[in-house]
Amino acid sequence: MKNAVIGNNKQKANLIVLGAVPRLLYLLQQETSSTELKTECAVVLGSLAMGTENNVKSLLDCHIIPALLQGLLSPDLKFIEACLRCLRTIFTSPVTPEELLYTGPDHQTILFNHGAVQNIAHLLTSLSYKVRMQALKCFSVLAFENPQVSMTLVNVLVDGELLPQIFVKMLQRDKPIEMQLTSAKCLTYMCRAGAIRTDDNCIVLKTLPCLVRMCSKERLLEERVEGAETLAYLIEPDVELQRIASITDHLIAMLADYFKYPSSVSAITDIKRLDHDLKHAHELRQAAFKLYASLGANDEDIRKKIIETENMMDRIVTGLSESSVKVRLAAVRCLHSLSRSVQQLRTSFQDHAVWKPLMKVLQNAPDEILVVASSMLCNLLLEFSPSKEPILESGAVELLCGLTQSENPALRVNGIWALMNMAFQAEQKIKADILRSLSTEQLFRLLSDSDLNVLMKTLGLLRNLLSTRPHIDKIMSTHGKQIMQAVTLILEGEHNIEVKEQTLCILANIADGTTAKDLIMTNDDILQKIKYYMGHSHVKLQLAAMFCISNLIWNEEEGSQERQDKLRDMGIVDILHKLSQSPDSNLCDKAKMALQQYLA
Repeated sequence: MKNAVIGNNKQKANLIVLGAVPRLLYLLQQETSSTELKTECAVVLGSLAMGTENNVKSLLDCHIIPALLQGLLSPDLKFIEACLRCLRTIFTSPVTPEELLYTGPDHQTILFNHGAVQNIAHLLTSLSYKVRMQALKCFSVLAFENPQVSMTLVNVLVDGELLPQIFVKMLQRDKPIEMQLTSAKCLTYMCRAGAIRTDDNCIVLKTLPCLVRMCSKERLLEERVEGAETLAYLIEPDVELQRIASITDHLIAMLADYFKYPSSVSAITDIKRLDHDLKHAHELRQAAFKLYASLGANDEDIRKKIIETENMMDRIVTGLSESSVKVRLAAVRCLHSLSRSVQQLRTSFQDHAVWKPLMKVLQNAPDEILVVASSMLCNLLLEFSPSKEPILESGAVELLCGLTQSENPALRVNGIWALMNMAFQAEQKIKADILRSLSTEQLFRLLSDSDLNVLMKTLGLLRNLLSTRPHIDKIMSTHGKQIMQAVTLILEGEHNIEVKEQTLCILANIADGTTAKDLIMTNDDILQKIKYYMGHSHVKLQLAAMFCISNLIWNEEEGSQERQDKLRDMGIVDILHKLSQSPDSNLCDKAKMALQQYLA
């Protein structure tokens, strides 16, 4: 059997159809079978697993994994090796569900608790290169996003040398590329998990330059992908590393080369090479976008440099409509990172009409793309961004109102946040559109959302809708009753200072209306609440309540006398006298100004 199936997929399939697998597994697990027989069975099963993905599926369906794991308890090394080889073949197949073995943080911890670190550490000094490499790979997987493992690794000694020092030696230029890359990964993951500082020499002078080297033209495409992705992960949270990377070896220009595959077909005589280039082309673009996004996350000058790189905006815009979801996501992330720049929003983003492909991306994308794309839309809708008008005309209001109904809290936040930016200093028509599309029912649902960010942004939207007098009066004449109800509920509820402050600011805006004022003056419950917050222990809330009062008693306005009298009868003037003695200068000034209105 063994000789028949080696290298022959047709024979492998025949044997599986004839039912060989259950029989081989039976012999493998029989206590009466000799070790030689068990070993031969494991070898044949391993050979079957080397065939097609369907073969692996058939083996999994026969419960091969528990049988092979059981085999690892045998005292015989040859049999153990045959079982391990077979297991490795099965687990490297894409059809095998990973949860059958170790993935995820809890599994890292299980391996850690069983002494994986100590048992693998000494293999780093093995005479066999293959063993050293596998040990290194194990450490990179164990340390990834795991502070517990990473903190331990920093202090592990191997032959009197600390692990990070060993990793640094392994990423020197004279070592094989695979070893350099994997060591750089180990140090990157330990750094991101908080075990090594970002300003440590082993990161700044060793790991970062090594990863930049991996992005150069001399490297294989696979190596360039891995180098760029690891570097993007290393520098993502740290502006200082972003600055250093951006001026190392002309990295920003070097990445532009990632978009040049497959190279012009005439130059490729070799079909195999074309196939290889095509396969890696989208991985290269994805990696370049990711790295640009990290590089430009904080620094204005770096963003400018990226955007000024040859045709970069065109490339990103093209990336937004690629068939590969991963490339689309990376392109959106890259644009989002660059859209944090006011300067760029006014210039490059405008010149390239970035909003058009972005609106297309938002039509029917998976959630992970939607979150980043809608975040970017928030930036494009800031009042100083020239893209605001065309975005509105292309049906953004409906789209964003739709997002506020999403199950995903991040999408609800972004939808309402973008509407808030849209309503800022907007004309009456836009505000009316937003209210109509969102519907008051949905607005009030959002005001009772369990997610604090959603609540804050909804209050922000309401505050932006209720600004400038004619708008305030118009909106309060149609929705006044419901808005006052919502305000009352929030001021009575268990909310933090920020939420209550925003709500009082909305009241102050309403108090600034001409006819809208009456909705407050005829509502004794609300007036009592404003009075209560004037005497609150928190200055922010006292100030916000003061704004309401100032707007209600302002002299030059019709009916101010009656309003002043009613508020005096409520004891507001006494509170103002008390506040005019406040140690807080801001509060004291506002109280004195309000008292002036009574004297005038």
